[in-house]
Amino acid sequence: MDNRKPIRLGVNIDHVATVRNARGGYHPDPIRAARAAIAAGAHGITAHLREDRRHIIDIDVERLMRDIEAPLNLEMAATEEMVGIAGGLRPHAVCLVPEKREERTTEGGLDVIGGGKALQSAVDVLSRHSRVSLFIAADPAQIEAAAKSGAAVIELHTGTWCEAVSATDEEESLAELRRLAEGARYAVSLGLEVHAGHGLDYGTAELISALPEIAELNIGHYLVGEAVFCGLDAAVKNMLAAMARGRARLGAPA
Repeated sequence: MDNRKPIRLGVNIDHVATVRNARGGYHPDPIRAARAAIAAGAHGITAHLREDRRHIIDIDVERLMRDIEAPLNLEMAATEEMVGIAGGLRPHAVCLVPEKREERTTEGGLDVIGGGKALQSAVDVLSRHSRVSLFIAADPAQIEAAAKSGAAVIELHTGTWCEAVSATDEEESLAELRRLAEGARYAVSLGLEVHAGHGLDYGTAELISALPEIAELNIGHYLVGEAVFCGLDAAVKNMLAAMARGRARLGAPA
């Protein structure tokens, strides 16, 4: 593969909507955040429309499709309701994720092997109009099942690795990074495009950007948190700079 290929940043705006919904009303507006992220250099926008609508709501997705001139990656569970919504909107990409009402955010990867006919049906239907991605752990069996499903992309769950880095557990963090690297290589060998996300900050984004197989990072919570202190424009630019430093280790363009 071409190691010189630059890496893309998708900015997840879910938690701008979380702040809005905590008070009600219209402020802060996640679509305004999406515009700011794109203006700062982000390559696309990610939004997770959960079944319980705890942050992003239907009108947000409709406005993103109508008002944002950038690719939308719609994260969703593989349910009949969500497949129907995506079919009506036809976003650039759909990322299927596991979802539990009691969790604060999406934890762990999708079980593609155990997903059965329902998951396969969702992939088949969504692939007619959108690029389908599966959010999974860097497990060879899950990666192989993702490739067999016909999905074009996998997004590797980086949360376990990021937690080990935060805990300064060097042995565990190195083992998890090695697992991600091996998983990314295996996925590419099966013809999949590889994205990564969950728990990434400037430091971990820089490190994982040095893996040539990673084509895109999707980052939200950390950027929204940093925006409180430096503004979303600066946070996105700082993240892009971190990713460029990681890619530069391969001699790739910024």
